[in-house]
Formats: sequence, structure tokens, C-alpha cells
Amino acid sequence: MAHRILQRYPRTMINRSREVVQKFEYLLVMDFEATCERDIVLKPQEIIELPCAVLSTCDWKLKDMFHTYVKPRVHPTLTPFCTELTGIMQETVDDQPYFADVFSNFCEWLIKEGYFDKPEKSSFVTCGNWDLKIMLPSQCDLDDITLPDQFKQWIELKHIFCESTGYYPKSLKDMLVRLNVPLKGHLHSGIDDVKNMVSVILTLKEKYNTQFKITSSLTTSAISLSKTEITRNVLKKNT
Repeated sequence: MAHRILQRYPRTMINRSREVVQKFEYLLVMDFEATCERDIVLKPQEIIELPCAVLSTCDWKLKDMFHTYVKPRVHPTLTPFCTELTGIMQETVDDQPYFADVFSNFCEWLIKEGYFDKPEKSSFVTCGNWDLKIMLPSQCDLDDITLPDQFKQWIELKHIFCESTGYYPKSLKDMLVRLNVPLKGHLHSGIDDVKNMVSVILTLKEKYNTQFKITSSLTTSAISLSKTEITRNVLKKNT
């Protein structure tokens, strides 16, 4: 219903002649790849690729990139379907660290570069809501990691695309086609998807004077946290 409303009243109706003020200095464009199988959902799914591109809204150029593969712990052997879909080979993940170490390194990188050293300096951008609403909380719960607050709100690119164009896209590929932007690399490769998302962001900014603002947030009701999970997080915060 919300998508139909946005389609009827696109943000393009607003005067584009004046440059909008961006909410954030940096957009941290992120896309996870995870273990998968054809026609079923693995339990648990595990993150096997974590790329994050840093796009400056001051000059709209890439400032930095974090990218690593992750060795799955519960299902260490990738399925043929997973390799076919993502392009990630078994040998690519075999020698990589597990998620707990990768996530620790990622968070240290965010701190070192100062991306969250003041309010509204940076925001994560994901294609849809799955990455930060479902996958990351699930992975953190699996590895007994308390999810940092910075990951609890984000910009969903599909929603921003709809606000700008009046059309709610089905996928990243759909956005590229609608904007007449060429595909880079391989769809469902995390690093390539991030690069294509950056292309979409730059095109939206150029053609629609788009403002990139928070669209989604994580709440306990949104991901149906169990009492056990809630208790575990409370205990961690108090230790």
C-alpha cells in the first residue's frame, strides 16, 4: 500500500532546481552474501561476503572500501547453487576467518576511520531491508555478538528509488535497467552489487536531486526477538 502511495506522489514533483542538503557526510554502501540452497532457506544462513564502500556526499567520490570473505561455521561447505549464484568458490572462503573475527575487524575499521564519531556523519545503505533487518541480527545472535547501535537504522535504496522516481523496483537489476545504467560485474557478487548500488546512488543524485535519508530501523518487534535473545543482550550491556 505504501509503495502505491509513493508511486502516486513521487518526490520528483518537488522543485529540483535547488540542491538538496544531504543528511550524511558519508554513505556506507553495504551488501551481504550468505550461504544458500536452491528452493530452501538454510538454517542458519551465514554471511560469506562483507563489502562496504564509502561514498562521500561532499564530492560524490568513493573514499574507501572494506571487503572480505567469511568462512561459514555451521555449514562450512558451500552448495553448488551458492557458488553458481554468488560466484564465490569453496577455496575462496576456506582460508578466511569466521564471522566473529571479520565483524570485529569491520567495526574496528569503522572506528579507526571515524565514520560514526559524531551524530549523522554516516549511514549504511542497503539495497533492501534483508541485510540489516534479518541477516546481520541473525548472524550476530548465532555468534553471540551484541549488535552495535550504528547498525540499527539504515537507508533502503529501493525505498529511496521509489521516492525519487515514483516506481518501486523489484531488485538492483531493475533499478539499473530503469535508470539505463550498465551492469558492472556479476549480480549477487557482494562487491559487484555494492559497485552497482553506488552507480544507482550517483544517478539518482544527478537526475533527481535525491536526498539520502534514513528509511528503516531495527526494532525488537520487527525481527521477533525471543525472550532469550533479549535477556542475553541486556546481560551483555550490563557487564
